Amino acid sequence: QDAGNHTLLSEFILSGLSSRPELQHLLFFTVCFVYSMTLIGNLLICMATAHPTLHTPMYFFLRVLSVLDISTASVVVPKMLVSALSEDRSISYLGCVTQLYCVVFLASTEWYLLAAMAYDRYVAVCRPLRYPAIMSTRACLSMVLLSCCSGQVVSVVQTAWVFTLPFCGPRSINYFFCDIPPLVLLSCADTSRYERQLISATVLVIFTPFCLILLSYTCIISSILRISSAESRHKTFSTCSSHLTVVTLYCASGTLIYLQPKSSDSQEAKKILALIYTTVIPTLNPLIYSLRNKEVKEVLVRGMAVLMKK
Repeated sequence: QDAGNHTLLSEFILSGLSSRPELQHLLFFTVCFVYSMTLIGNLLICMATAHPTLHTPMYFFLRVLSVLDISTASVVVPKMLVSALSEDRSISYLGCVTQLYCVVFLASTEWYLLAAMAYDRYVAVCRPLRYPAIMSTRACLSMVLLSCCSGQVVSVVQTAWVFTLPFCGPRSINYFFCDIPPLVLLSCADTSRYERQLISATVLVIFTPFCLILLSYTCIISSILRISSAESRHKTFSTCSSHLTVVTLYCASGTLIYLQPKSSDSQEAKKILALIYTTVIPTLNPLIYSLRNKEVKEVLVRGMAVLMKK
């Protein structure tokens, strides 16, 4: 078939998490439960961190992180749930473009935000006297805006690159949402140039922030070890370990998915990694990051007490 078929393509078919009919209802209820937990947990974090007593840069960044997590899951999961119970698993060409754009934008923005959060912890631990001046409201808003702008650039470039490829083969995507690796597999053109570009983008989006995060935490750990109070060391280590846990999960799943985009042998494994990346981690973030935080829990308990009185 020739590349002209690319212009006639009006939709793709998503295979979903599994092609086995007997698993569809189990997958539906499992994913629905996880998605509900994502919404509930992250909405609680958004409400708690909006409390006047938690108006600090750390909680501001956590609130933005929760919004990104809700958005990422909401871009992927509803379509996956509908496909699990329906024989029609098609997604329009425009819908596929939009879904890929949103996923890449949200994931890239979140990576840059995690780097900003690491810098916030570095200033809090290593430059405590200058913390209010450095991490001002304007600085925090600028970091979030810069993260969004960077994510926007990455998303526009990657989406444009993918959808200029000719899709001359079957339109069935062996995935549960429109993502780069399964779409690259559908192309009948030589994608080696694009694969090199994607590896460069992966390094830029994942490894550059990751190196900045490691540098921040090297300085933080060095400062923590000089703290004489064991209680203060434990509290600081607890905050840092939460952030590093999230970063490690993102880095591991993201790099394994995007460093080998045309590896069809590992496509099923990539499905699991993508599920972790888009669905499981957004659910874990409130538990890892905030609900174990004493200040957040106190605000939530007080809020629940007020609601029960009403």
